[in-house]
Amino acid sequence: MTLVPIGDNVVLKRTQKQTMVNGIYLPDSAQKRPNEGKVLAVGDGKLLPDGNRKPMQVRDGDRVLFEPYRAIEVQLDGKDYLIISEDGIIAVME
Repeated sequence: MTLVPIGDNVVLKRTQKQTMVNGIYLPDSAQKRPNEGKVLAVGDGKLLPDGNRKPMQVRDGDRVLFEPYRAIEVQLDGKDYLIISEDGIIAVME
């Protein structure tokens, strides 16, 4: 099964970062969750009143910064994903 976003929604995979403190790697549960992710899939774009669609500004494979409280966490086939509106993405990392 796959996640196929609709409209201006985006499927992300949260980027995992390991943090070392005093030579010890902290587990994910002890770290602040990063607001960085990789775009896995994008929707068709927001439907405009004239019937056209606004093109998406992000593409598959982009590394992005996002507002974590606007993302919906989803688990599919034992893997964690995030679904967020493109409006919740604040920057593309180049």
